[in-house]
Amino acid sequence: MASNLTQTLLEPILAADPAGPRITYYDDATGERVEVSAVTLANWAAKTANLLRDEFALDQGARVCVLLPAHWQTAAVLLGIWWTGGEVVLGADDSADLALVHGDRLDDAPDVDEVLALSLDAFGKAVPDLPLGMTDYATSVRVHGDQFRATGSGAAALDGRSGDDVLAAARERAEARSFSAADRVLSGASWTTADELIDGLLSVLAAGASLVQVANSDESKKERRIDTEKVTTILD
Repeated sequence: MASNLTQTLLEPILAADPAGPRITYYDDATGERVEVSAVTLANWAAKTANLLRDEFALDQGARVCVLLPAHWQTAAVLLGIWWTGGEVVLGADDSADLALVHGDRLDDAPDVDEVLALSLDAFGKAVPDLPLGMTDYATSVRVHGDQFRATGSGAAALDGRSGDDVLAAARERAEARSFSAADRVLSGASWTTADELIDGLLSVLAAGASLVQVANSDESKKERRIDTEKVTTILD
């Protein structure tokens, strides 16, 4: 049986450093800074997995469109999808079972039966003026449990690639960059393609390293951030 991608990524970091920073997210346009530990990331992933299973009846092999920016909540929902054995499809696909869409991109949502809208608000605010028929993620996810037991994995995990192939690619990229669990990786890269996601997020998690992800980067803050966050590696 293929390994469950989320379980394989999370178990080592939860065992090694559950409380340390796993993803630190900055948005220089708003001044937002959010830091989540491995435990917090796993809890949000579990809540997402429970939401997808209990409210949308998603199971192994379900295909989920993801139209979300590089963000700590995006990391959590991706891990939640993989925990259920679902496949992440990056971009709009009308044949998918569900779409997860940023509140600013609702017009880009594919023609699927179910759309889950994410505000990505640091305080968990709902997407305002949500169209009829769409579900708000922040409102729905909070009532779900923060533990999830994986039952297996689907044939595909990311844009047609199996979970084992995705994990192998992530480990290869981590090894090529000499990532280790001691590293703090600074990145402003996007996650809009499978290769970008593997490069910018999954390689970091696969190495047990910690990610500092910056949106709308202000170059004048870069040197101070490197010092403050004890950054060891920069992804250009």
